[in-house]
Amino acid sequence: VQLVESGGGQVQPGGSLRLSCAGALRPFGNFAMAWFRQTAGTEREFVAYINWSGSQTHYADSVQGRFTISRDDSVHILYLQMNSLQPEDTALYFCAADPIIAPRNAYFSPKYNFWGRGTQVTVSA
Repeated sequence: VQLVESGGGQVQPGGSLRLSCAGALRPFGNFAMAWFRQTAGTEREFVAYINWSGSQTHYADSVQGRFTISRDDSVHILYLQMNSLQPEDTALYFCAADPIIAPRNAYFSPKYNFWGRGTQVTVSA
């Protein structure tokens, strides 16, 4: 398994969670990475992207200002800090990676060749 997510759970509206994605891909620093999420019966939805160096990030409009993507290449982990969570953020969250994806393709899940199995986030009172 190349990518393993953790940190999901149940939280009340307004709460926070930090997701982690441990990567076995090497060299980890060569991979652009992203978070997607999916609910039953829907397409996988782009959440956030970070380029290989960490110098460029993109966010879905729905999470802009609430979520922060970051990476620590020294320990091979991708993070997603999620604040001000709302019930509509409830989903299975996946991390994805690819060594050659261009930033313009960051939003398209088929462009990523490596995926984790997901971690469930549930936001409810």
